[in-house]
Amino acid sequence: MIKKIKQYLAMYSAAVMMFLPVGMVATSATAYAAEIGDNLACANELNFDPSKKCTPKDAQDEVNNTLRLAINILTLIVGVISVIMIIVGGLKYITSGGDSSNVQGAKNTIMYAIIGLVVVALAQIIVNFVLGNVGKV
Repeated sequence: MIKKIKQYLAMYSAAVMMFLPVGMVATSATAYAAEIGDNLACANELNFDPSKKCTPKDAQDEVNNTLRLAINILTLIVGVISVIMIIVGGLKYITSGGDSSNVQGAKNTIMYAIIGLVVVALAQIIVNFVLGNVGKV
C-alpha cells in the first residue's frame, strides 16, 4: 500500500514539475520578448534615422532596460530550476528509507539548490546596481 502511494506521489510530482514551470516560463518569456522589442525600437530608430526624437540617453536607457529584461529572464529560469531541485531533494529525502548515503545526497541537493537561489539573488542585486550607476559617470 505504501509503495503504491509513493508511486502515485512520484507520478503526480513529476507531472506538476514538468508542466507548471513550462507554462510559467513560456508566459513570462512571451511578455519579456514583447518588451525587449519595444525597448530596442528607440535604439534602432537612432541608428537608422537620426531625425527621430531618440537621443543617445534614450538609447542608453533602452539598452539598459533590455539588459535588465534579459537578466530577469535568466533569473526566472534559474529560480524555477532551483525550486524544482528543492522539490526533487525533498522527494529523495522522503523516499530515502533511512539509508544514510541517500539522505546525505538529498540534503546536498537541497543545500546546493538553496545556494543557487542565493547566488542568483546576489547576481540580480549586483547587476541592478551596476546598470543603475552606468550612466552617472
